[in-house]
Amino acid sequence: MPYPEHIVAPMRAELTRLGVKELRTSPEVADAFDMSSDDTMLLVINSVCGCAAGMARPAVGLAMENEIQPDQIVTVFAGQDLDATATARNYLVGIPPSSPFMALIKGGDVVYVIERRHIEGRSAEAIASDLVHAFDKYCGTDHSADEEGPDNPDTMGSHSEHPISSSFQSIIR
Repeated sequence: MPYPEHIVAPMRAELTRLGVKELRTSPEVADAFDMSSDDTMLLVINSVCGCAAGMARPAVGLAMENEIQPDQIVTVFAGQDLDATATARNYLVGIPPSSPFMALIKGGDVVYVIERRHIEGRSAEAIASDLVHAFDKYCGTDHSADEEGPDNPDTMGSHSEHPISSSFQSIIR
């Protein structure tokens, strides 16, 4: 059962006011994934959880300040737009569902993912840095999906360099 719209409307607005295109139906999702081989898209699976509010949505906003951007940035809302979210997840073959979640798509192939486990316990700035690394590598370049599967913060970016949550690094040093 979807969340009441009055509860999620402000959470939707956190992304749409930045220019992120909201996809609320399965056909809208299918249209977004109908792209040429050079097109790039950031898919954000939004959520009502605290890590979406405190880290994921702010990280998207910070990453959108980067000079290099995907051709489009879109969002579906887990727990609200059920069909659109299910359709989006159908394009993420082999990637377990999680929310919040972000995937950089190039030419219809997932090239970079940030799962909930890469969001929890990390700052919006660290997550944005991971997105920026992915934008710089895949947007407007010839890089494409690796045969081993998509990159993620464990294989590229700040999390791979410091696998311990940024919240705890200062404690253990």
